[in-house]
Amino acid sequence: MERPYGRFHFLPTLLAAHGHEVRVTLCSHRSLPSIDLKRDGVHWFSRDIHTLGLLELFAQLQQEAESFRPDWIVGCSDAWYGWLAQRLAHRAGSRLLVDAYDNFEAYMPWNLPLHWLWRRAVRSADLVTAAGPQLADRLQSYRRSGEPAAVLPMAADPEFVPLDKTACRQALGLPIQATYVGYVGSWSASRGSSLLIDAFRRARAVRPDLQLLLSGRPPREALDEPGVTATGYLPDAELPILLNALDLACVVTADTHFGRYSYPAKLCEAMACNIPVVATATGAVRWMLGEHAEHLAPLGNPKTYAERMLALLATPCTRYQRPPSWEDVAVKLENLLSSAPRH
Repeated sequence: MERPYGRFHFLPTLLAAHGHEVRVTLCSHRSLPSIDLKRDGVHWFSRDIHTLGLLELFAQLQQEAESFRPDWIVGCSDAWYGWLAQRLAHRAGSRLLVDAYDNFEAYMPWNLPLHWLWRRAVRSADLVTAAGPQLADRLQSYRRSGEPAAVLPMAADPEFVPLDKTACRQALGLPIQATYVGYVGSWSASRGSSLLIDAFRRARAVRPDLQLLLSGRPPREALDEPGVTATGYLPDAELPILLNALDLACVVTADTHFGRYSYPAKLCEAMACNIPVVATATGAVRWMLGEHAEHLAPLGNPKTYAERMLALLATPCTRYQRPPSWEDVAVKLENLLSSAPRH
């Protein structure tokens, strides 16, 4: 509600724009008041587990589902909501769609009872969608019957379009003539982020003019590296400006239970801005980049990553296909919902 973004905002609002009646229930845990809001053709509900307590939260969600009795209930965001959507669909007599954009089991690997509930929801769903084929195959392995898990890819929000680089740098107060590679996103050793500093150090040894631009809150060892500039957290409206200020965007993932099924939104956004990209070559990222080798570096190999950076800076290349729009994804979702047989 506060920061409309990604598949949680655009898929429901676009379905509503196509003439469907859509309600979205959000569950928070920040001791917030309940909110009912109509915006962009969608009726939004927010319920807080700390404010209401677990039993009252479940009672209100169940009452809302039984009152609305939708044709479909969609569970997304993480494993809890797959289980919750299954529970509500059963009580409301609705069909169940379970959607995953990450391997949710990697979020809390220790929570085996939740994993069991998540897999049960995936197994019982009338329809399962995933952000890419690798994750779809994993989810399909939990199912014994029904429609195969379908791919419902990630997309860039509409504001991510090519912009004038000089104007973007002026807006951010950056030098016009500098050469910038950049990383936008969460910083985590488990996601392989430390590889980026090693690769940048190697690339800067060849090109001393090279600068690395980082957003968010990177660790001290990254900020202490010569040539690194940090922007801090930027308002959402400035993120397209930041990406378009770059000469090269960097994406790093790792060969982990999370990384193997990660389809980074920041990669979609850089591609939509037509910025050259170098990325670590998990199966998911290779699929997103169409297997174009000039954009891919082997996992855990900072030397090759640096070589890809230097090659793309010398000869900028954006051979990859532009990612789908949220409108494209919403049309695919609409077709899946209308054609899926009952499980």
